[in-house]
Amino acid sequence: MLGPMASEDGTTPSPSRPWQVAAHLSGLVGLVGVPSVVGPLVVWLIRREDPDVEPHAREALNFHLSLVVYALGGVVVALILLFTIIGVVLLPLLLLIFLVLVVAGIALSILGAVRASEGTLYRYPLNLRLIRQNDSDSVA
Repeated sequence: MLGPMASEDGTTPSPSRPWQVAAHLSGLVGLVGVPSVVGPLVVWLIRREDPDVEPHAREALNFHLSLVVYALGGVVVALILLFTIIGVVLLPLLLLIFLVLVVAGIALSILGAVRASEGTLYRYPLNLRLIRQNDSDSVA
């Protein structure tokens, strides 16, 4: 029989695990109108001294910052194309790409949370490493 804090494999879950999951899911605040960067930023600022939580929060923050960079790049391209004849044809494609970014942001945040709940650090695809680990924390 398992104790109250033991998981199915008999190990005790980390007390940092909820923060790890929250780091990934906090990006979903973008669904309610708050910039998606705010949630991971808050978790990173609160728990950046915790070596178990900081990599998750940093990875999620970098992912949502990457999405902002990609979206801003799309807006610039859309504005340029808007003033050309090609823009009439390509603007719907850019809107589709924006929709794909939104859906990917949601799906990958959930996947990151699932991996964090399993105790694994999830590395987001196409993630720009804008926020890096402190040099004092890294091993030479």
